[in-house]
Amino acid sequence: MSKPVVVTIPHELGRAEARRRIDEGAGNLTSQIGAVGELKKAWQGDVLHFSLQAIGQTVSGTIAVMDREVRLEVRLPGIFAMIANKVKGRLREQGQILLEGPKRK
Repeated sequence: MSKPVVVTIPHELGRAEARRRIDEGAGNLTSQIGAVGELKKAWQGDVLHFSLQAIGQTVSGTIAVMDREVRLEVRLPGIFAMIANKVKGRLREQGQILLEGPKRK
């Protein structure tokens, strides 16, 4: 059974720019869960549906782009459920970088 990981990331880019950045950077986000192989993705309106292989398991999810936030939902197969919190933190961090740029120190 899969365990969903949901991350909501606020942004001030507007829907079109956020969608452009997500489309270009989806591979970076999904690499945070140790994925290998081809990323399959398809847009339906402002929702990106994706799937990929990671350690012989299929990871899938959606990225919904809204005017002021992005909602990322990743369905992790059983083997990944035990690291869901770690994955969630990495996805949030990489998503913020993608939508805001690196944090300034």
